[in-house]
Amino acid sequence: MEDQSLEKKYNKYIVAVSIIIPVVVAILFGIKLKDFGINVEPLSFLPPIYAAINGITAIVLVWAVSAVKNGKLKLHERLMTFAIALSVAFLVMYVAYHMTSDSTKFGGEGVIRYVYFFILITHILLSVAIIPLVLISYVRALAQKFDKHRKIAKITFPLWLYVAVTGVIVYLMISPYYVY
Repeated sequence: MEDQSLEKKYNKYIVAVSIIIPVVVAILFGIKLKDFGINVEPLSFLPPIYAAINGITAIVLVWAVSAVKNGKLKLHERLMTFAIALSVAFLVMYVAYHMTSDSTKFGGEGVIRYVYFFILITHILLSVAIIPLVLISYVRALAQKFDKHRKIAKITFPLWLYVAVTGVIVYLMISPYYVY
């Protein structure tokens, strides 16, 4: 009974965070600090760093799944917490970059352009969808509702892995078009 109340207690926070994060990111994405008279150098060094963070997140997710399958539950818990921290770090850097720099336009032509935009759009949509899935998975583990945790984690893991990997791919595809 107490575990169920823990889940219910966090549900309102999960809903709030799942709405607030994408809305705030969308708003901040459109705000440039220079438009407010704040002279900050463009943080043009950040994209390769946050792309690397996406890559590390993918590795950590695979490692965490391997850990749980091998019965290393504490390691799994620590790795998943680390993956969440990496995702938060990515988000902060991503927003900081876009608040100080103009967006880079993809310059590829032909089929590669369609491939790029397909990957980019699915990456963005799933990065929004993954927020509540990660939080629900995490809370269910905290509440020790491992049967329910496993059910949602089977959905969360491949989607989160896709978001992390496609984050790297998007960076690699657009990096030739960055202006430094």
